[in-house]
Amino acid sequence: MTFVLELLVSLLIVGGGAFLLIGSIGMVKLPDLLTRLHAPTKATTLGVGGALVASMVFFAGLEGTLSIHEVLITAFLFMTAPISAHFIAKAHLHEHTELRDGLPPTGRPVGWSTFDAAPGACEPDDEDGRRSAHD
Repeated sequence: MTFVLELLVSLLIVGGGAFLLIGSIGMVKLPDLLTRLHAPTKATTLGVGGALVASMVFFAGLEGTLSIHEVLITAFLFMTAPISAHFIAKAHLHEHTELRDGLPPTGRPVGWSTFDAAPGACEPDDEDGRRSAHD
């Protein structure tokens, strides 16, 4: 393996480790869930992604072929980390209704789709949120 290839793999591993360290510190130090959620999501995407790219470069230089395992893991990671963070953030906003006041305006006649009914949508009839039998 050449010096340039070893240097590239080393830089990718150190860069990925730095992102993971910063994300771990952010998860411990940041004050609330929504800001704490941002740090590890970026850390896993960039940190683990850097280690996987380093592995792909290493084995491509060593064997001359691209390893499909790292490509699949990277694709799965890049798809699932943002989606799971989005679901956690939406659940947190539904649980803590006082945070809704801080949301920016949408610029449309309706508000945020998660919190407001669509125009022309029927509202629930009773206080339990269920529709009556005649609907």
